[in-house]
Amino acid sequence: MFSYWEKNTFLSQTDFTILGSGIVGLTTAIFLKQKHPKSSVQILERGMLPTGASTKNAGFACFGSLGELMDDFTQTKENQVYQLLLERVKGLEELKHLVGEQAIDFQQLGGYELFKTNQEEEFEACLEKMNEVNEHLYPSFSSVVYHQVPNTFGFQNVCGIIKNQFEGQIDTGLMMQSLLRLAKELEIRILNGCEITKIEEKPQKVLLRTKNDETIQTSKLFICTNGFAKQFLPNHNLKPARAQVLITKPIEKLPFEGTFHYDKGYYYFRNIHNRILLGGGRNLAFKEETTTEMINTDLILNHLQLLLKEVILPNTPHEIDYSWSGIMGVGENKSPFIEQVSENIYCGVKLGGMGIALGTLVGKKLSNLA
Repeated sequence: MFSYWEKNTFLSQTDFTILGSGIVGLTTAIFLKQKHPKSSVQILERGMLPTGASTKNAGFACFGSLGELMDDFTQTKENQVYQLLLERVKGLEELKHLVGEQAIDFQQLGGYELFKTNQEEEFEACLEKMNEVNEHLYPSFSSVVYHQVPNTFGFQNVCGIIKNQFEGQIDTGLMMQSLLRLAKELEIRILNGCEITKIEEKPQKVLLRTKNDETIQTSKLFICTNGFAKQFLPNHNLKPARAQVLITKPIEKLPFEGTFHYDKGYYYFRNIHNRILLGGGRNLAFKEETTTEMINTDLILNHLQLLLKEVILPNTPHEIDYSWSGIMGVGENKSPFIEQVSENIYCGVKLGGMGIALGTLVGKKLSNLA
């Protein structure tokens, strides 16, 4: 049971309550407080750290490899694919504007897409489409976005590489620290270890039931739990998607920098502090990876290690240091779900694995709904 002091100080009714302290949750709270400086704003987070993907990702400031766009074209109208790509670019600019490039160690080193020797047909299709895509994007970038580059990285079993010169990378930990610091400066209250199990809407207020069977009251609620949102929004097409990641021990003289994609974006790797961070592979087992269980599986970890050995570091001794997993939010399409779902409840979820690119923009749009 909470004491009088706890209820009166930490759990008194607030104007705005946000579920989830990831990128979307923090930026939603920050924008709300900036728009309504006299309001009370709090964030409820069930974990010690943000539980889903915001502190689990690879730190890619990316908006779409050409192979990924080609795959999107087969499922979505091309104008919608381009619109979402530009939304991702805008979201990255919003993030950099909010906290500053130096605070997140933003480096525009380019993004590279690898095509293995058994993907020559896919590679040629991308080359055929590349000029058309570049022409479409030229007004937004005032330059060519995608171009073919030689394999100067020592990769093996690769038939081609396409570079996106505008993609970059960040330090995910620094990004989250910067957002938390800004939230603290704005006197936004963050309660960690506060798991909500039930939401009940009343006239002009929302009651939140905690795992400890206590009740928290708020005027407006914002659901920003991304891959974990289904429990609060059961009638919407939202699914979790697990992403598994491993990292090597430090390796001397790694021969490349930048962010790297493979197989329509389902695999990704980078050099971070002279280590290889490599993740992906959920396309090996879509059904099994549609889960909120944060564990690693032998199937995917073994495949990632094989990719390291056969393609990325074929002639370089290396050891795996450790691995982890994060939970993304996906659905029928890749566009985020940003809506007022009832009189006092709003949501910004389903970022489709593009949380760094889209998260700040989603937070801004969500705050505008209120």
